[in-house]
Amino acid sequence: MVEYRSWKSSVMARTCLVAAICTGFRRASTSNVRTVSAFQMATTRTWSITNPSSCLGVNTALSMSSTTTSSDVTSTGSVIKRVKTVDAQPSDEVVAIKGWVRTVRKQKTLAFVEVNDGSSLSGIQCVLPFDSIDDSTKEEINKLTTGCSVEVHGQIVKSQGGKQSVEVSASNLRIVGACPGENYPLAKKRHSLEYLRTIAHLRPRTNTVAAVARVRSTLAGAIHQFFQDSGFVYVQTPLITASDCEGAGEMFRVTTLDLDKVSELPLLEDEESGDKTDGVDYKEDFFGKPAYLTVSGQLGGETHACALGDVYTFGPTFRAENSQTTRHLAEFNMVEPEMAFADLESAMNNAESMLQFVVSQVLEKCDEDLTFFNKFYDKGLKDSLGKLVNKPFARISYREAVQYLQEEIAKDPSKWQFPDVEFGTDLATEHERWLAETKFKSCVFVYNYPKTIKAFYMRDNEEDGGETVNAMDLLVPGVGELVGGSQREERLDVLEAKLEAMNLDKEDYWWYLDLRRFGSVPHAGYGLGFERLVTYVCGIENIRDAIAFPRYPGNAEF
Repeated sequence: MVEYRSWKSSVMARTCLVAAICTGFRRASTSNVRTVSAFQMATTRTWSITNPSSCLGVNTALSMSSTTTSSDVTSTGSVIKRVKTVDAQPSDEVVAIKGWVRTVRKQKTLAFVEVNDGSSLSGIQCVLPFDSIDDSTKEEINKLTTGCSVEVHGQIVKSQGGKQSVEVSASNLRIVGACPGENYPLAKKRHSLEYLRTIAHLRPRTNTVAAVARVRSTLAGAIHQFFQDSGFVYVQTPLITASDCEGAGEMFRVTTLDLDKVSELPLLEDEESGDKTDGVDYKEDFFGKPAYLTVSGQLGGETHACALGDVYTFGPTFRAENSQTTRHLAEFNMVEPEMAFADLESAMNNAESMLQFVVSQVLEKCDEDLTFFNKFYDKGLKDSLGKLVNKPFARISYREAVQYLQEEIAKDPSKWQFPDVEFGTDLATEHERWLAETKFKSCVFVYNYPKTIKAFYMRDNEEDGGETVNAMDLLVPGVGELVGGSQREERLDVLEAKLEAMNLDKEDYWWYLDLRRFGSVPHAGYGLGFERLVTYVCGIENIRDAIAFPRYPGNAEF
């Protein structure tokens, strides 16, 4: 019992530590009052947790020790505070702006330099009058090109122009890193998203990809905040696994065997003849058995839910599906909560509350970025996000969904790519979008799916003779399926029979079956594809633009 309490305390301390770190960085990035420059915070600070008392030995108070870089010190020895452009407010204090040049305009008496530091879409205009700057700054202005990094000192004042509220009345400018204009891939023009994917290392400097990154960051922080505030424990499940969570077999293999020397691979022997077979003997591999990159953290999450109650995972998953659609990636992130003593309705309620909270946070904190997406990508984006936050989600059974679709398709089957819909059909994206966008004009849960199209771990429904499982998908306008979840099968005999029916080796799931042998409880959960959420909230069509370095068939650059 002492060992169990020690383990449980260490898990709780771990999740509190993660929450503290996330909270510390979130506060540091959003506070309008900075006594230490953000540049120092990012590059020269040593972080430490202090005053351990409140959270199993971990407190969310962060202490910071820092040193000052020479570029932040004037000739008189005083420190110049760095200000992020998103926080710029008029002040008599001389501050430092550090970022990358977007545009340069030189006139007879002054120069205008637009600098963007990534903290906002618009950046800030720096005005440099030639009669109040030194010769060194004038020489630097003559060298300026789009893309070069600079440090500007000056006062933030109300702008005399109409395009921005504030600007920098600059007294000094220094080029930190030159950028040769003749071969810089991001010329001053609008590039296609397809082209930008070929220079993924530079595309965060564009308006679209930078805005996606800021929205993505806000969404991730809000997800953690929702679950932490709801009493969930954050669990990191393994990326390397021997279990196929979905039972689909679309997994990346992990091996240290030398595949360049096929003739030297260890082979299995026939039990009767002793002859070598064509199968590889993975007992000679690193893990002593076949190993793969995980497609889900769910099974591991269930182990902790059956001890800690409510948990969630948030991390990378992998799918070796040969798909080139705008909806699929080979590497993506999943948010997967698991709740003990819960049913499917509990999972739907939690998913609805979570999505409404995280989208409301983006509406509150990312208005400038959302306005940009609303203007250039989806004219109705902000309205649709507002409806998601304020309108209850619809809920229908799978049988009802099929009936609605059959009635609509019958009017004109030629309008549909997949007009054949019946019980047992795995609904296509066009079906999902019609239900969300046309039939209900809102987010909609579809529940009680046929067991033949769902995973082995989903609980069989008893009321219809086991023809369906207690599962749900959440369909949203513009995307289709965003969330998939279920009540998990907690009955040992039923779960073992399902594994056999799907030709899955029970020995690979011995530990998962143990959860049903020892203190089994009804439990439920769901998975949210994080990149799909990003595409939905940003109003962009291709999921490859929702992640920093997309991985898909034929592409693993950068």
